[in-house]
Amino acid sequence: MRHSIAGALLALALTTVFAQDVVTPNPNLLADGIPAIPKTIADKVALYTEFRGYGFVGWHPVERSMLVRHREQGANIAQIYWLKTPGGKPEKITDFPDPVSAVSFAPKHGNYILYGRDAGGNEASQIFRMDLGTRQSTLLSSPDERSAYTWSKKGDRVLIESEPLDKTAQGGTRAQVTTTLALVDPLKPESKKRLAELPGGGWGGFAFTHDDSTLAAQQYRTPNDSDVFLIDARTGAREKILPRDGSPAAGFNGFEWSQDNQRLFLTSNQGGEFSELAVYDRRDKSLTVLSRHIPWDIENFSLSADGQWLVAIANNNGRDEVHLFDAVNGKELARPDVTAGSFGGGQWHDAQHSTLGFSLNSPQSPGDVYSLDSKTGKTERWTVASAPAGVKPETFISPELVQIKSFDGLAVSGWLFLPDAVKFPGKRPVLVSFHGGPEGQSTVRFMGRTNYFLNEMGVAVLMPNVRGSSGYGKTYLDLDNGFKRKDSVKDGGAFLSWVGTHPRLDAKRIVVSGGSYGGYMSLATAVDYSPLIRGAIDVVGISSFVTFLNNTESYRRDLRRVEYGDERDPAMRAFHEKIAPLNNAASITVPLFVVQGKNDPRVPYTEAQQMVAAVRKNGVPVWYLLADNEGHGFRRKVNADFEFYTTVRFLEKTLIE
Repeated sequence: MRHSIAGALLALALTTVFAQDVVTPNPNLLADGIPAIPKTIADKVALYTEFRGYGFVGWHPVERSMLVRHREQGANIAQIYWLKTPGGKPEKITDFPDPVSAVSFAPKHGNYILYGRDAGGNEASQIFRMDLGTRQSTLLSSPDERSAYTWSKKGDRVLIESEPLDKTAQGGTRAQVTTTLALVDPLKPESKKRLAELPGGGWGGFAFTHDDSTLAAQQYRTPNDSDVFLIDARTGAREKILPRDGSPAAGFNGFEWSQDNQRLFLTSNQGGEFSELAVYDRRDKSLTVLSRHIPWDIENFSLSADGQWLVAIANNNGRDEVHLFDAVNGKELARPDVTAGSFGGGQWHDAQHSTLGFSLNSPQSPGDVYSLDSKTGKTERWTVASAPAGVKPETFISPELVQIKSFDGLAVSGWLFLPDAVKFPGKRPVLVSFHGGPEGQSTVRFMGRTNYFLNEMGVAVLMPNVRGSSGYGKTYLDLDNGFKRKDSVKDGGAFLSWVGTHPRLDAKRIVVSGGSYGGYMSLATAVDYSPLIRGAIDVVGISSFVTFLNNTESYRRDLRRVEYGDERDPAMRAFHEKIAPLNNAASITVPLFVVQGKNDPRVPYTEAQQMVAAVRKNGVPVWYLLADNEGHGFRRKVNADFEFYTTVRFLEKTLIE
């Protein structure tokens, strides 16, 4: 008896000690097949999970103050703050369990704000008005729809653009989708009036003329195929203006009106490979290009309220360049003195017309907020990002550009981060990280937690921009569409082969990773190139284009069919079935780590679930992490931290041990 009691006490003591030595996932996480994560990992990586930068959100319309996004110490997600002076103490405005989006002061007076917020990562954004005095919120949109908003120029109304959700559809899906436009006075939600029903999805970019009589709008299909409409803000009648009849398909984005309401500034790739800054004149229906001398995509731009200044951001091979234009004559001015980095925001102050607000991050900074005086060309720093003691972001590694030839001779490029050669001599293991999109791009920016791989584990990070990536021209962008899907996977294979030619990289120790479409790339690479890699990480990735297209939200389905191919066509469906990682799971012979959000409307969790089951049939180890309060990627720090601990352990077991 005494022995059994002693044994039980010893077992309890050992269990308690063991529990203290491992990291327990929080109740919202399902860790299936994942071995115990030692607490020593959490302790080691802790410093790399505490970078806290700032992002510019928007100016106050009258005062020289702004809204910024920031995660305070100990918080789970970023919130919105009111920063009233450069270097001042931010005042917390929001305190919600989910991140907010599209936040702005009310125009003209700034007495309240509007914001969008979803629940648990489901992307079904709702629009709210918050009174700054009471911090009380009022719902302006329908809870059964996914909504966004656009302010009128007068500031007395907002346009709410809404798309229906499958949960409200009979049978859980929709054959036809419409986009509803409604006008509402935010102070009188009962005043909401329907303006128009637009056919299909992909509508956006709404911009009122200065007299609020007309809206510019875009219907997007692909980056190389969209239409521009003018919509009567009183009747809802619409007129297509671009591309003109007889002109080829082209991409158009980002609408801003001149003061006389006759010229519409936008970007277009109609005249060449890249998106160029252009202006459409309503009087003679002409389209004039302003930035042909810049041989890169203009990613975004902003026009000052007085119509004098225009800032445009060019994507120079993954690096942001700031260009300043005289909006009246269309001529570029001297380049402003803006520190190199990944540019965010970019909004002119409504009252101080020559003042631009923006944020910058870089490999050496998690992000800060600045203002630019376009008259003097000088910048002013408003915030100082936080990094934990013991970590010096200013010493972090910058990447080098890699350019190789793929299987068919096509030039493809990527970014390579190499660990310090003194601290980590010899050939280094490699993490190959594919971006999502697929029309995304790996760019030069702050790498956050990834710096732990470089600085503490000595793992090199290679980020390819395979065909289909943005930033390299519209021809390159379309090289992976439809039946050409596997060509991008072959580009990934070319990078795996290239690793063996680099004197500092170990071709025998490679793990591939990716999120969303990058998750598909990781899975497809594991199918085709398992002998060349040691493991694969799939974050919210597509395992079968047929099941993905059947189960993604209806408002996205037709848009994705243009990129991936229409699964209703027998030949395309047969191709999809042939290339699906799900249907080729037997070829995956390396360990797999799958991460998924239960509420993901883009890539439903069933894509992960079915892939996990298929690969496990091979007897291959599969780690599966599912969060029931996340969507398309983990936004809550507590979840992202556990995902990172697990990723570190996965890399230790596949690349280091």
